[in-house]
Amino acid sequence: MARQLDIDGVRINDDSDCYVIAEIGHNHQGNLEKAKELFRAAKEAGAAAVKLQKRDNRSLYTKAMYDKPYDNENSFGATYGQHREALEFGLEEYLELKRYAKELGMAFFATAFDFPSADFLAKIETPAFKIASGDVRNIPLMKYVARFGKPMVISTGAAAMEDVQRVYDSLMPINPRFCLLQCTAGYPPAYNELDLQVITTYRRQFPDVVIGLSSHDSGIAMAVAGYVLGARVIEKHFTLNRAMKGTDHAFSLEPVGLKKMIRDLKRTREALGDGQKKRYASEDAPATKMGKKLVAARDLPAGHVLTQRDVAIKSPGDGLPPYELDRVVGKATRKPLKTDDNISFELLEDR
Repeated sequence: MARQLDIDGVRINDDSDCYVIAEIGHNHQGNLEKAKELFRAAKEAGAAAVKLQKRDNRSLYTKAMYDKPYDNENSFGATYGQHREALEFGLEEYLELKRYAKELGMAFFATAFDFPSADFLAKIETPAFKIASGDVRNIPLMKYVARFGKPMVISTGAAAMEDVQRVYDSLMPINPRFCLLQCTAGYPPAYNELDLQVITTYRRQFPDVVIGLSSHDSGIAMAVAGYVLGARVIEKHFTLNRAMKGTDHAFSLEPVGLKKMIRDLKRTREALGDGQKKRYASEDAPATKMGKKLVAARDLPAGHVLTQRDVAIKSPGDGLPPYELDRVVGKATRKPLKTDDNISFELLEDR
């Protein structure tokens, strides 16, 4: 079975462009118009999808965590629960954003952090579901989401290989339409913790599953490296301005960065080619200018038997190539040659 995943009409496989998800999360700051602005900027940058995060905060957190004081520069509420509620969109906002994403021609889905949120997203018929790294061991939630029959994009930050294998073994019998993203759950992680070679490991271990990369670093180069290694889904946090209030902005890409990353990913696909070594017409002129040919090293009379000292290798390369040197040495000239005259087999004869 070839690895392939279809999300909202877009086919993702080893031969496809990279499917780029602009992870907006809560960078919209609870503002619907700002969310639309983010959607629009992501579309202009070339992203295939935009993604939010959906939480049912009361059921997701213990009372102690919900009521915990949350007093810092990035807080939108006095307690952690109030902070989360201030950033949460409800049904009206989600339906409007779904409509707007369709208008833009983008896929729109969200991370389901809990069972009520999964039901919420299923109700509004999102084309896919995201599972966050924090739920990589939450097999009950993943099985529940899998039964909706929609594509799933699963991050694997802070997981051991046995955790990832458990995800695969649990979901394949229910819904094989999922993608595994290599991820390091640092915000941002050190570059020596990105472990991009895990993409290769995943591709070998799970040959029938699309593999991707959720990269929390703030640059764009690692996405290209991931694509070369076989990642066909890239998720990057996205913001309008890294200086905005909120914890995720600092390691998010701004519109220019996202646009450059997507440009580089498309160029990379083209640049990789098909593995067949070939010569292009565009190389002909440079190859001739920089190439070499066999010429007379000095004036030579007719009937002269060529030695290696009689033959020079010079540019341009518009004559007999140097690899023919051994075949011309020992032959005689049919007519006189002047210094730098081309040597060709037509001008030579056996002796």
